Amino acid sequence: MRGAPVFLLMGPTASGKTEQVLELATRFPLEVVSVDSSMVYRGLDIGTAKPTPAERARVPHHLIDLLDPSEIYSVGRFVEDANQAIRMIQARGHLPFLVGGSFLYFRAWMAGLSPLPPANPSIRAGIERRGEQMGWPALHAELTRIDPNAAVRIHPHDRQRVGRALEVYEATGQTISHLWKSHRKPSRVPCCRMVLEVTDRAALRDRVERRLSNMLEQGWIEEVQALVNRGDLSERLPALRSVGYPQLWRHLVAGAGWEETRRAIVTETLQLAKRQMTWIRATEADARWPAENADWRRHLDEMVGRWARDNLC
Repeated sequence: MRGAPVFLLMGPTASGKTEQVLELATRFPLEVVSVDSSMVYRGLDIGTAKPTPAERARVPHHLIDLLDPSEIYSVGRFVEDANQAIRMIQARGHLPFLVGGSFLYFRAWMAGLSPLPPANPSIRAGIERRGEQMGWPALHAELTRIDPNAAVRIHPHDRQRVGRALEVYEATGQTISHLWKSHRKPSRVPCCRMVLEVTDRAALRDRVERRLSNMLEQGWIEEVQALVNRGDLSERLPALRSVGYPQLWRHLVAGAGWEETRRAIVTETLQLAKRQMTWIRATEADARWPAENADWRRHLDEMVGRWARDNLC
């Protein structure tokens, strides 16, 4: 059904998105398009809270397990893959549900991609050398001075995106955030958008702590050990920069203490949620719902229900 809208459920880590969509799928014909830069990688299952095989058998999920962790996924490829998945879902008469917390991917799909300059190996090599010498947080601080709008969206240790933003500025004299806004071709697909905002920080910390305990019980350390044992991977790869993986990697490879490792995972998860909330407040003011308030669940149910009544009866 090509006229079906695309539903976007955006929200920070541990805000309850997945649980609600799985519940909706028991009553409505929907399929999930994952908007997560980590779930695309095979072998990163527990730490990314990837849907279980049973959940994926019950509700079709797309853009999961596309790549080996040694490979690199791009925003441009995400937009192409998401559009292809949406077309297939609509052709089956089902509702596409874009669900996740990778806000750069959401923004690229909604607003379109800007024409960025091609990679410049000589400029990038110089940036890489500076990153090794000074540390990537220092280069992130430099990016903050040049392009604060981009810096707030990029993690200080994300060498790929920090390096790319600085490379674009050196190559063009324009900030990457300026180029993101220019010459875009927005998606013309009708969509219904809901953005979850976590307002209770204490409750979030408690949820993150419990989530981490569950992941460890499920075998997260063993999952990372299997990645280490491959021998061809590095914690510097984009796939292994997902929250928790660098910390567990250092625990297993460099002998970082366990209590220090656990605290670092919780802190990094909360910092990720804070960056996501900064993004939401800056760009999604018109669709924000408090994640702690059950009203968002009822509203989402009503939005899907209205479509179902008009198209399935």
